[in-house]
Amino acid sequence: MAASSIYEEPSGERSLSSSVNERALVRKIDLRLLPILFVVYVAAFLDRVNISNALTMGLQKDLKLTTDQPNIALTIFFVPYVLFEIPSNILLKRLSPHVWLSFCTVLFGIAMLAQGFVKNFGGIMATRFFLGVAEAGIFPGSFYLLSFWYKREESQKRFSVFWCSVLTAGAFGGLLASAIAKLNGTAGLQNWRWIFILEGIGTIVIGIISYFTISDFPQSAKWLTEEERALVKERAGHDHTSVPIGLKDIAWFFKSPMRVVGAFMYWGIIVPIYSYSYFAPTIIKTFGYTVIKTQLRSVIPFAAALALVLIVAWASDYTQLRYPFVMFGLILCIAGLGTLMSVHHNLSVQFGALCLVAMGAFSSGIVMICWYVMNLHGHIERSIGTAWLISFGNTGGIVATFAFLSKDAPYYRTGYSICMGAVVFGAVCASAYAFLVFKARRNKGVADRSYTL
Repeated sequence: MAASSIYEEPSGERSLSSSVNERALVRKIDLRLLPILFVVYVAAFLDRVNISNALTMGLQKDLKLTTDQPNIALTIFFVPYVLFEIPSNILLKRLSPHVWLSFCTVLFGIAMLAQGFVKNFGGIMATRFFLGVAEAGIFPGSFYLLSFWYKREESQKRFSVFWCSVLTAGAFGGLLASAIAKLNGTAGLQNWRWIFILEGIGTIVIGIISYFTISDFPQSAKWLTEEERALVKERAGHDHTSVPIGLKDIAWFFKSPMRVVGAFMYWGIIVPIYSYSYFAPTIIKTFGYTVIKTQLRSVIPFAAALALVLIVAWASDYTQLRYPFVMFGLILCIAGLGTLMSVHHNLSVQFGALCLVAMGAFSSGIVMICWYVMNLHGHIERSIGTAWLISFGNTGGIVATFAFLSKDAPYYRTGYSICMGAVVFGAVCASAYAFLVFKARRNKGVADRSYTL
């Protein structure tokens, strides 16, 4: 079948519910789901990585942290973040998305606000631990929710729009930090404290608003008519009924090699994603820029990555292929890392290589998520699977927090080598996952189109 016939926007005529215009319904879903989830995760990712901006403003010196303590403070976030993601998705299903996601948003806003008043290493550890607890459910819960509203052939664009919240947070964080840097001494507080205070207050406000604006699953969305609800269920092609999830379901889930391997490929790309997100300002600062110029230049790679993510999303949905676009991003990432490992005295080339790393890592990461999540079926698989993918993958964040140590500056050979190894590992696992998907599609000699390659 030609690519042009594989991807078609809803025509407005195709439906068991002939009275519903499908194209209008999709626009309605987009406007109700995507904007608020986008804003919530901008706040979540900004709160998670803004410590990287604070470190360039003197947090380490003011709190009298030793050489490795900033890295430990970055790591502690991931311990509860990884452990609580599957339980969080189960709670999301039981309490409803608008209740659970808004509650979590207010909680991590409070943790962020408190981080602005810490006095020592113990304080920063405690606030980042509770930040990890509160943020655990946001990312997998959002993808879990989105997966029940869209058809497979239109999902990559919607997943990518949500994923762009990460890139927006990264870019906006640099711009915001450059402005907040000028508040040093205001009300007797250092500028890095104002980063946490202002972003914490903003997050709490977003959390309150999200309670009234986040949508629930289609079967309980009050803003749908009965005909629209029937069409959403028909389009998504999955069971929308509420099924309790128990330990037997979790054990059953992990019996499938395909469901397990998918998280390993995501782990491989998470290492460079978090390495970049946490340490890009530090790396750019070694190029000899001032604090404000460092924050401003950290925006450029995120902007380049955002553009590529949107291009890849359109191309992936158009061709109905995921694996080639995953590998394309991984190759870009490898090229950038290879350049950073070998070139040390050409700032233009080094900065261009950083852009390649960001573009490759972020573009392949979201394709991996969409590929994996949309190959899961029903509430049980998707509830456990999205949490498993994100939780295991984010253990790569623990590796990333210790990849770039101050003693390795300015060349960071160890950090770049770790990222290179992780990306290559991710490429191998992505190929293994593609093979398992191919086998599932060809099971018993019949092409199963419920799986995307």
